[in-house]
Amino acid sequence: MLTIIDASRMDDVLAWRGSVPVSAAQFLGEAAALAASLPDAAAALNLCEDRYLFMLAFVAIALRGQINLLPPSAAPEMIGRIAAAHPGCYLVGDRTHAEAPCPVLVLPESTKAFPARESPRIAAGATVAIAYTSGSTGAPQAHAKTWGTLVATARLAAARLFDSAVGINVVGTVPSQHMYGLELTMSLALAAGCRSSSARPFFAQDIADALAAVPEPRLLVTTPLHLRACVAASVKFPRVAAIVSATAPLSAQRAAEAEARFDAPVYEIYGCTEAGSLATRRSVLGDIWQLHEGTRLRADADGSVIHAAHLPEPLPLQDRVEAIDEQRFRLLGRGDDLVKVGGKRASLSELTARLLAVPGVEDAIVFLPPVDGDAEQRPAALVVAPRLSRAAILARLAQSLDPVLLPRPLIRLERLPRNELGKLSRATLLAALGSHIER
Repeated sequence: MLTIIDASRMDDVLAWRGSVPVSAAQFLGEAAALAASLPDAAAALNLCEDRYLFMLAFVAIALRGQINLLPPSAAPEMIGRIAAAHPGCYLVGDRTHAEAPCPVLVLPESTKAFPARESPRIAAGATVAIAYTSGSTGAPQAHAKTWGTLVATARLAAARLFDSAVGINVVGTVPSQHMYGLELTMSLALAAGCRSSSARPFFAQDIADALAAVPEPRLLVTTPLHLRACVAASVKFPRVAAIVSATAPLSAQRAAEAEARFDAPVYEIYGCTEAGSLATRRSVLGDIWQLHEGTRLRADADGSVIHAAHLPEPLPLQDRVEAIDEQRFRLLGRGDDLVKVGGKRASLSELTARLLAVPGVEDAIVFLPPVDGDAEQRPAALVVAPRLSRAAILARLAQSLDPVLLPRPLIRLERLPRNELGKLSRATLLAALGSHIER
């Protein structure tokens, strides 16, 4: 059994609701009161957007012996699919969900619960959540998470990122339901001594305001999409101790721009829904990833496997990696990233990188659309480049790519259909392509 919060931290600040501090004792008292009021069920969809209410609901659901269902989005179709897979579940949120296919419990803004005198315990092996992948390359997949694994991964990440995580105030732009947001905002607060802001800012000014609402030292947990917006915005940001980025690769150039803008180091987290965070790197210092302490990489002709004491079993990586040694590697792309066009082999991520390197290209993605019959597949591209013509982009690419690898069609858009994490699902890419073909 593991305590939810260490006994020595009961009087410490655990979270910030705006600029108002909440102690660990107050949080646990509220969680116990909420747990007692929850309906009988095996699982609950935790859709709270306010990060404090999400953390409160998460712990209360776990204390009740139920499972938090963490969908990759709040889209009604997604909620319906997950609810159907868990008959009898209910939904916990901080707003109404009129189209929900199950009972809805809307949490109040505040409670009158008495502070707890001691921290309750949860069994390390207890399944407290089922996290779903984003479905960017197919249907979302479910992955069970135990309390012990969440605690272990948070502490491993904290040990890598900080000399001491105690007292660091975390502001996150990512949803708590995403594994990255869950670990780097909620779990860091519960298991590693950080303090989590309830805010979930999106725009640059919102991020600056959320940072200003909490004292130093501050950690910004974000994505390349948000970093790019912050670098471009005419906003004054409060001082941060460090920035952590994940959900998509961050180029060394983009990382350097962010470090200059914030005057703080930018670190990347490598991980997956199956295991949580696994490795880190400081992007401006090179492309080599360092695995967490006690985590080992085994690579052979069949692929790469991660071994770690906190994982229930060895984890095969979906990405292609180049092993430097047991604890260091380079990321080469996903296993399905390699394509063959006109007898030429290429990496879609490398083609995307070449496209992004064209001066004037602000955002881009190269992907492989389906074809009919025996027609040969060719890469297509979506590009944001307001000041460049399609012909100019292709001419620049032709200087470094074989003609058969040039993306056709290459479609110019005002913006790519990225979700709130900055990810692009195959469905949205094909929809954008289909819309262009229809026109």
